[in-house]
Amino acid sequence: MQTRRELLASAAVALFSSLMAGTRVAGAAEGSGARPSPPSAHGVMKPRRLKTGDTVGLVMPSSAQWNRTATDILLESLSALGLKGKLGRHVFDRRGYLAGRDEDRAADLNAMFADPEVAAIHCIRGGWGAARLLPLLDWAMIAKSPKIVVGYSDITALLLSLHAKTGLVTFHGPNGDSPWNSFNRDWMKRVLWNGESATFANLKETDDTLVPVKNRTRTMTKGKARGRLLGGNLTVLTTIIGSGYLPDFKDCILFLEDVDEEPYSLDRMFTQLKLAGILRQVKGVVWGTCDKCTPGAGFGSLTIADILDDHITSLGVPAFSGAMIGHVSRQFTLPIGVEVELDADAATLTMLESAVV
Repeated sequence: MQTRRELLASAAVALFSSLMAGTRVAGAAEGSGARPSPPSAHGVMKPRRLKTGDTVGLVMPSSAQWNRTATDILLESLSALGLKGKLGRHVFDRRGYLAGRDEDRAADLNAMFADPEVAAIHCIRGGWGAARLLPLLDWAMIAKSPKIVVGYSDITALLLSLHAKTGLVTFHGPNGDSPWNSFNRDWMKRVLWNGESATFANLKETDDTLVPVKNRTRTMTKGKARGRLLGGNLTVLTTIIGSGYLPDFKDCILFLEDVDEEPYSLDRMFTQLKLAGILRQVKGVVWGTCDKCTPGAGFGSLTIADILDDHITSLGVPAFSGAMIGHVSRQFTLPIGVEVELDADAATLTMLESAVV
């Protein structure tokens, strides 16, 4: 299976549902098309919380799905949670490494927003290709039919652009083909069904060790900060810089993650964030996980810790690393666009408001 990094290189050359079900907005009648909730004081539009019996629209905005068994598991998992899965017309299409033509993948996404039966939208997998859809989305229609949208990795392009263009709160969480374990289900339920103003803190597991070894965090710069939560996959975020599809990062809490990138590549992308003026605007930073991001066998490589020191610690804003965010089997469901407090000493993020209505 190709990695997202390999797919990006190729391009250059040529459960959700434990809660995913009720994104109708306040004031919308049962079974009717969703109407937008009144924007909050800071211009954010929140989707309706999920509930048992809702229909979840399943789409493939990025790479192709070759494993139909994985989709069967997704549909059965939704059913086990009391939800109904509705597949987009083109989820099994393929055009090279993409899940079909750009026009068809965009049509599926537009159709799910327009469909009054669909309460929430879950992206089945990432890879590469979501950014190609942005000029093809019906932004005016989407703004009138806000729904919960969940995914991560390449789905970062959708999550950030939806928030930038409409004010919609979106959710950086497991994709549909991610593990449907209790940790992922619990966080989706807390954030999307229960509407909690939750505190995200890593699990502390000792197993047979004297002290916790897994899910370790490190404080890079002490302190607390408040701001709107923005971020996602570092590679994908940098891909759309300058496109007009990014939100305003002024005074935000920025979270980032990645996978299978060499240190020089991460250094290059952080440098791009710096040169674009994004890093100097943030009030705090959370670095999640970066699986398979090692110096390798090369001589004299910087380490990930070196790069974080150069680009994050040097900012002087509260920051910590190691949050359960990214390409890991257990991950938080983070609401993009809501106000949060970062406590770098405790290595926590606390929502200061609900993400749903």
